[in-house]
Amino acid sequence: MSQSNIYAVILAGGSGSRFWPLSRELYPKQLLKLIGDETMLQRTLRCAEKAASSQNIYVVTHRRQSDAVRMQAAVVTAMPSDRFIAEPLAKNTAAAVGLAAAILERRDPDAVMVVMPADHVILKSAAFGRAVRAAHRLAGEGWLVTFGIKPVQPETGYGYIRRGESLRAPSGKKNPGGYRVGGFTEKPNLQTAKRYLADGRFYWNSGIFVWKASAILEAIKNHQPRLHRGLIAIQQALGTPEEEKTIEEVYDQLDSVSIDYGVLERLPKNRSLRRTGLAVLPVDMGWSDVGSWTAIEQISRTDSMGNVMVGNVIDLDSRNSILYADKRLVATIGLEDLVVVDTEDATLVCHKNRAQDVRKVVEALRKRNAEEHLVHRTVWRPWGSFTVLENGDRYKIKRIVVHPKARLSLQLHHRRSEHWVVVTGTARVTCGERVYEIGLNESTYIPVNTKHRLENPGATPLQIIEVQSGEYLGEDDIVRFQDDYGRKY
Repeated sequence: MSQSNIYAVILAGGSGSRFWPLSRELYPKQLLKLIGDETMLQRTLRCAEKAASSQNIYVVTHRRQSDAVRMQAAVVTAMPSDRFIAEPLAKNTAAAVGLAAAILERRDPDAVMVVMPADHVILKSAAFGRAVRAAHRLAGEGWLVTFGIKPVQPETGYGYIRRGESLRAPSGKKNPGGYRVGGFTEKPNLQTAKRYLADGRFYWNSGIFVWKASAILEAIKNHQPRLHRGLIAIQQALGTPEEEKTIEEVYDQLDSVSIDYGVLERLPKNRSLRRTGLAVLPVDMGWSDVGSWTAIEQISRTDSMGNVMVGNVIDLDSRNSILYADKRLVATIGLEDLVVVDTEDATLVCHKNRAQDVRKVVEALRKRNAEEHLVHRTVWRPWGSFTVLENGDRYKIKRIVVHPKARLSLQLHHRRSEHWVVVTGTARVTCGERVYEIGLNESTYIPVNTKHRLENPGATPLQIIEVQSGEYLGEDDIVRFQDDYGRKY
């Protein structure tokens, strides 16, 4: 098989709830800068280029995150628009992987997929590239390959893979160094994890896979037939006027299941797979899934007291703590083994031993229908950004910044009106049939159910204050008629 048929598929649709309050449902972990000056997604894109050409990289994300994903990807690489696959609903990784496989098999029947989470860290990208090449040979023989990480501690937050018999190389070829998978264990207790560490036959499940698109679709057919029927329907509708409608209808009927639990963990039990099946390839590539705030210590520098400090932090005599300040000054004194994370609208303080429970806070916010689990006060868009300054009963106040020569979509709202006041720059306004400009300290009114558009015709950023008024002020009250960025929702 030619290396040209390798496609990197990056899964970028998760919510990253364990990194709240920095991560939000619409701005999850993969969009954060947790290491250096690049986001997790951008680092993953650079790593993916060790496996596939930039034209063969695909990103699967949720429709509501697609704007931010596209913006961040554009900083790293020029990806054609059809390389972004937007799911209408979050249905876990089996659906995401299956959708990408169906699309790739349609475009290239010999496609080999390298499936990568967007929110993991790989510090040794060259080693990753070598592992992909080795796995590619196995995938060409029909194997479904998962990368295994040698445990260095009895970790209870990871899934484990038990290796079975060593794979034999075809006649005249180099031994691939992999093993048949003997079984899976999901997040064992501490005593079991210690036993696995001493045993030597167990690996952490990295969540990174290599396989032919046709092979994983066949495995899905055998173990998730309902999902497979939906994927085939989508595959047949690709490129037709029914494509979008079909994807919507299929996703609406799918169960939420992971590719690990729904497919891979069932493969070792299938004794009919004598020559191929599921293989594990041990890889030392500096991997971490950065699963919670405490994982920051594994990938960040610490000071002489064992603290990780990011942002505008002043600390006196704290030890072994993680201190993160987004914008405001955070001062800490004499803390030990704590996590402190401060953002514009929320602050987290917890013991490091309870870092995994941050997701429970997010669940409580979701039940309360609080926006703090969903978005930050500042939300980035392809045309610029908006910041929610105040959110009251039947009104909301925003600061909107529009890049030079950029414009918002032509749109209307059914349940709110808007007042715009120009703070800096000049605004070109479309309101109904009128198109006009307003300057500094001038204002305009956009009635409910009126087509409108905001545009910056100038060479400097446009900044306006928007006051919304109405019975419902959610971001989903929008009907787009034309958009420069291809958005429909």
